[in-house]
Amino acid sequence: MLLILIVGYNVIIQYRQRLESEKQQELAKHIAVIDATEDLIGNAHHLPYSKELLVCLNQRILFALQSMSDTDPTEKSLPARIKNVAEQIKHLQANYSNADVASFKTPSTDKQAIGMLQLVKRLKTVIKNEHSKGRLATQAFVAENARLEGIQLRINIENVVKRANDARLKRQLGTAKQLLKKGIDVLSSKNDNYANKAREKLQVMLGEIDNSQSLNHEQERQQIIDKEHDELDVLFQPKRKW
Repeated sequence: MLLILIVGYNVIIQYRQRLESEKQQELAKHIAVIDATEDLIGNAHHLPYSKELLVCLNQRILFALQSMSDTDPTEKSLPARIKNVAEQIKHLQANYSNADVASFKTPSTDKQAIGMLQLVKRLKTVIKNEHSKGRLATQAFVAENARLEGIQLRINIENVVKRANDARLKRQLGTAKQLLKKGIDVLSSKNDNYANKAREKLQVMLGEIDNSQSLNHEQERQQIIDKEHDELDVLFQPKRKW
C-alpha cells in the first residue's frame, strides 16, 4: 500500500513538473514574439512604416500578452501591460498620419542596404503570419505587402546607382555597366512612378558610359593613327646630305 502511495505521489509530481515545463515553454515563446516585434518597432526610423504596419505590430504584441495572461493568470504585471498596449493601438488608429511616416533614406553602404533589406524581409514575414492567423485583413495585407516590396525595390535600385557611380569613379566601366543593366532588367517589369523614373535614370547613366567609352576608343584610334603617321614621316623623310 505504501509503495502504491509513493508511486502515485511521484506520478503527480512528474505530471506537475511537466505542466510547469510546458507553461514556461509557452511563455518563452510569447516573450520571444514580443521581443522580436518590439525590435521591429524600434527600427521604424530606418524605413517608412505605415500606420497599418505599426498597428499590426502592436496588435501582435497585444495578442502575445493576452496569451501569456491566459497561460499564467497569476502574473500580476500582465494586465497593466495589456492595457498600455491596447491604449497605444487606439492612439495610433486615431492620431497617426502620413506626416508621421519616416522618409526613405538611401543606403550609403552595401552593409546598410543589406540591413534594410533584412528588415523588410522580417516585416513581410510578420504580416504574412498575421494574415494567416486572421489578424490582418486580406486587403490590408495585400496593400502593405506591395508597399514593402516597393521599398525593397527602391533599396536595391538606389544601391545599384551608388555602386555604379563608385565603379565609374574607379574607371571600372565594365562593372558599372553590368550593375546598370541588371537594375534596368529588374525594373523592366515595373510600371509605377518610381520605377519609370529610376529606369530612365539608369538608362541615362548607361548611355553616358557608352558615350565615354566610344570617345575613349576614338581617341585611342586617333593616337594610333597619329603614331603611325609619325613613324612613316621618320621613315620617308628626306635623307640629309653630309
